Amino acid sequence: MSIADNLKRYKSEVESDGVKLIAVSKTQTEEAIREAYDAGQRIFGENHVQEMVEKEEKLPKDIEWHLIGHLQTNKVKYIAPFVKLIHGVDSLKLLQEINKQALKNKRIIDCLLQVYIADEDTKFGLGYDEVIEILRSEEFQEMKNVRIIGLMGIATNTKNEKQITIEFHELKVFFDGIKASFFRKEDSFKEISTGMSADYKIAIEEGSTMVRIGSSIFGKRIIKHFKNLSAN
Repeated sequence: MSIADNLKRYKSEVESDGVKLIAVSKTQTEEAIREAYDAGQRIFGENHVQEMVEKEEKLPKDIEWHLIGHLQTNKVKYIAPFVKLIHGVDSLKLLQEINKQALKNKRIIDCLLQVYIADEDTKFGLGYDEVIEILRSEEFQEMKNVRIIGLMGIATNTKNEKQITIEFHELKVFFDGIKASFFRKEDSFKEISTGMSADYKIAIEEGSTMVRIGSSIFGKRIIKHFKNLSAN
């Protein structure tokens, strides 16, 4: 099936539940992304800053670029002028840098706090207590150029659906508590970014509002080398 056919199938399934489909375009060619764009997709997720910057320069300007991978503080400045949503905010230091770069660009940048929900040491994310600590901090209260609009989580890479369900469910319960405690009057705090190709159906059942699907739409990833921004 073509990219357009794959995309149509996922969009009809996912968006019928009011969930946003993020087409994960990391390592995909500009031609592949444009095919998805021509089929109606506007939200694309990238893992690496270098890739996102190069693609943003060459592709249509009405694309919403989401940074879904781990973000280093020294790379924030490159995406601050255009990024729509940063999913993986996993420290107060990173949030402060995003705020700093957003101010320089006279923008407010939307962010999700990444919560560690998996039973794996390789995953990034904040503990539940760390999320609360950040939201209570004076440093966060003083930030005017970032807006927290929800939470993000990546489940354990396992075929145990019960475990995945529990992890997504616990994040939804935590989201509800954070909403009530810190964002009760803010309609913008409404997003839960969980679920990828293998577990997106479970994620939607457990309250996800955004799912990230890549190879199931685009097919096998293309390995391409991108310039090293840190060398600039």
